[in-house]
Amino acid sequence: MIDTDAVEALSRRVLGPEYKALPPRSWGHTIESFLATSPRLSEFTTPVLTLDRARIASNISVMAEWTARAGVLLAPHGKTSMAPQLWKQQLDAGSWAITLATGWQVQAARAFGVERIVLANAEIDPVALTWTAAELDSHPTFEFYCWADSVATVHEMDRILSTQGERPVAVVVELGGPHGRTGARTTEEAISVARAIASSPRLTLAGVGGYEGALSHDRTDSGLAAVRTYLDNVATLHRALDAEGLYGGHAIVTAGGSAYQDLVVERLHSLTNGEGVPTDVVLRSGAYVVHDDGFYSQISPLTPARTDAPLMSAMHGWARTVSRPEPGLALLDAGKRDFPFDEGLPVPQSVRGTETLDSGADITALNDQHAFLRLPAEDSGALPVGSVVRLGLSHPCTAFDKWRLIPVVDDADSDDPRVVDLVHTFF
Repeated sequence: MIDTDAVEALSRRVLGPEYKALPPRSWGHTIESFLATSPRLSEFTTPVLTLDRARIASNISVMAEWTARAGVLLAPHGKTSMAPQLWKQQLDAGSWAITLATGWQVQAARAFGVERIVLANAEIDPVALTWTAAELDSHPTFEFYCWADSVATVHEMDRILSTQGERPVAVVVELGGPHGRTGARTTEEAISVARAIASSPRLTLAGVGGYEGALSHDRTDSGLAAVRTYLDNVATLHRALDAEGLYGGHAIVTAGGSAYQDLVVERLHSLTNGEGVPTDVVLRSGAYVVHDDGFYSQISPLTPARTDAPLMSAMHGWARTVSRPEPGLALLDAGKRDFPFDEGLPVPQSVRGTETLDSGADITALNDQHAFLRLPAEDSGALPVGSVVRLGLSHPCTAFDKWRLIPVVDDADSDDPRVVDLVHTFF
């Protein structure tokens, strides 16, 4: 499912100052030779993003077991991390495929030998689609799925592929919802798209898909109802296409970010019961691999409040106090270029070498390279210049993309974690 040799070759890359936060003594070393020196996190400069090895392993295991019990397949969204090392762990744990979002991401994944890819997007870029057609022809074991939400998309794919490829491209009809993102807005429109795909000599109808996370951002009754209604519409569309005989011998129905995968199973699992065309339900959750201390820690069905086998946050930010310009304010050396902020600001958790921070500590703003940490006025002696704060972060998808090489630690809760790996990202 992935080229192990290509992934392992990453450990032989040579380190240098182009990688943020790495200590100067690492420069000129290969990754494996540097790690052989048992580096500690205190040797790295701040700010730095870290991943926790044990928690990542636990999260991958939790999700693999959860999907297996639910009777659905998992194609984790690889754009969360764009890290082949993590993709390999997910595939080794039983993931059916890797999901991606752009044609270039598909090319990057193929460079590491990923054999089954779901592109959760339309593929109408001429260069990317032509390359994909050639890749399908030259690699018979490569499986590829992309999406279409309009007849115009199908016609454009046909035009690009008119002189390309022998193997047809598998296309999933995307159903959207009111005020959502992409996707046909009605079942009738989606059926028209499916008919166009099925009649194309260059394409084959592979299934139905969509993204329920665009329709709700919480677990209120109204939010959950909106997601359920949407997923019911996905099921209705699939049954309509099956009844019309538009599928070949197999179909997939795919949905599921990292917020409502329980509802996907609840509303779609019945499609796998053997009636009609053989069907697999495919989840595309991606954020679970490191989870978080923000948005997903509240909304995921796999939190301690909702399951006995929860996910755990496996990513943390570390930043140093560089200024105490006035009472109640500490400036840290980390900002928008270092840590995610689109789904909530970082949350101060502890100070390296001391107890947890006072509950009144709060980051109220980020600049490009600074964080504004507000403290109770009576804590004027807290966080002296030079102290290092561990931060809980929100939204993995906008954390990985800020780092080309991310240290993996053995235990983020220890006083001075040992760095046991370095994860490459490809953004």
